[in-house]
Amino acid sequence: MIALLLIPLLLPWALPPLARRTVERVRPDIALVAVTTATAVLALGVVACLGVLLLPLALHLPLVAGLADLIHPVQAGPPALTLGTSALAAAALAVSVTVGTRGAAAEAARLRRAHERVAGLPESGGMCVVDDDRPDAFALPGGPRGADRIVVTAGMLRALDPREREALLGHERAHLAARHHFFLAAAQLAGWCHPALSAVVPEVSYAAERAADEAAALACGDRRLAARAVGRAALAATSRGGVPPRPAVAAGGTTGPVPARVKALLAHSPMRRIAAPLLVMVLVATAAGASSLAGAVWLHGEVEVAQGEHPTD
Repeated sequence: MIALLLIPLLLPWALPPLARRTVERVRPDIALVAVTTATAVLALGVVACLGVLLLPLALHLPLVAGLADLIHPVQAGPPALTLGTSALAAAALAVSVTVGTRGAAAEAARLRRAHERVAGLPESGGMCVVDDDRPDAFALPGGPRGADRIVVTAGMLRALDPREREALLGHERAHLAARHHFFLAAAQLAGWCHPALSAVVPEVSYAAERAADEAAALACGDRRLAARAVGRAALAATSRGGVPPRPAVAAGGTTGPVPARVKALLAHSPMRRIAAPLLVMVLVATAAGASSLAGAVWLHGEVEVAQGEHPTD
């Protein structure tokens, strides 16, 4: 029965290809919500299962066993297998916590530096211009240091004509309006919980960019103009380089596989449809949740038996 707690640790490996196909075939805003939700559910299942798997090893410590009022050892399976799995779970949980703590600290530092970079700059309509020749533009979520704003450099404004500038700014407005930074942050957190989920982070980022691309195309009424703005902005940013690293949650118009984004904008507007990969992805997330819950309930029953609450067979 301990296998029930191992299944949610293996299912995340099925998500990257499913997420990739979902982003390719489903309307971007729907794909963004679906992929991010599945990623978060699988991450929660991973953390929960690692925590539950840690329990048999912890209950073998006299102090913990005394606090749990155990009168019998917990019988969760063959002792060697159970304790070995529990020790591996403890190591994996420690690695996840370490990676997550370091990653969160680094991301917080990048976000703080981004806010410091624009602190005190005048803004108009939620946009501020940085006096920098390096082309750059991104949607900066608010925090203790200020409200949401669009940050664009003087170099980027000079690289685009007026209509392209408006299309690019529409892209950044769409990021802030749809709160894409929450989706990106959730994907980052999930990626720190499991290596397979870290491979899904680029798919979530791409879905967010595609959703903002479609919103910008709708706002300006010209898909070719939106595609040209994205392409020229990315080309300008690449040609100059040297832009300070942005926080992962600060989505920008030059992020991700730009050729694929331009190709999608030059095609017809995506239709609302449910592709098979999305349904399979939902089933994978559901299976992970059900398996982790069943495993936790089973182990809880074994602990109750060890406490003498149920007679042993």
